Amino acid sequence: MQIHPLVGYLATCAVLGMLVSESLADVYELRTYTTNPGKLDALNARFRDHTVKLFDKHGMKSVGYWVPTDGDEAKNTLIYVIKHQSRDAAKASWQAFLADPAWQKVAKESQLDGRILAKRPEAVFMEKTEYSPTWNEGPKADDGVFELRIYQAAPGKLGKLDARFRDHTIRLFNKHGMKSVAYWHPTDEPDSKDHLIYIIKHASRAAAKESWQAFSADPEWKKAAQESGVGRLAERPESIYMKATDYSPIK
Repeated sequence: MQIHPLVGYLATCAVLGMLVSESLADVYELRTYTTNPGKLDALNARFRDHTVKLFDKHGMKSVGYWVPTDGDEAKNTLIYVIKHQSRDAAKASWQAFLADPAWQKVAKESQLDGRILAKRPEAVFMEKTEYSPTWNEGPKADDGVFELRIYQAAPGKLGKLDARFRDHTIRLFNKHGMKSVAYWHPTDEPDSKDHLIYIIKHASRAAAKESWQAFSADPEWKKAAQESGVGRLAERPESIYMKATDYSPIK
């Protein structure tokens, strides 16, 4: 049976459209910077006054910037998320950013009295889950805190973990005062096979404790956890409490 040329053309366009759509899918980047002692303020000043603007200039959209609230990390760590149009766009943007004379000048002048970073930044490329909600800022609280959580599912259980978040967990978070910012999967193996990364917001650190206690004791959560088939996670979830910087779009 012969296929009409128009049908073949439309099919080809559809395939190309899918490929273009996939190649242009938004990619997020979670980056963690560790400074030398006493240099966190200098790093924040550089981001506030220069880096964020240069990111925007080179097509990198700032999502949020945070500093951990506990331990040594509160004195030397900056965590942030930026968005790229695609993985190829991310590569091109970083190359253009690093080659920008304005950035090179700022980087040099900001470190005349010593290097700011203690080590190479850590970076994780991510894609949003299909159930990640649209962030709605809502009322701001001066003592509001964010929580970055990283889950590693048992082998073969990531799909079930996603289903539990999609069908139950996010709604129960909201019920107990925990506001979802975003949910992501890493894009690169091996973490893409079993990791879930998300950020939630609490009204305060005390509220976070109360919310987690109420969530864990909720009969609906216990039922969903038992019936989900997720089982135990491969590792205990990593949790980092954070405060938004004064220049963060999300606060």
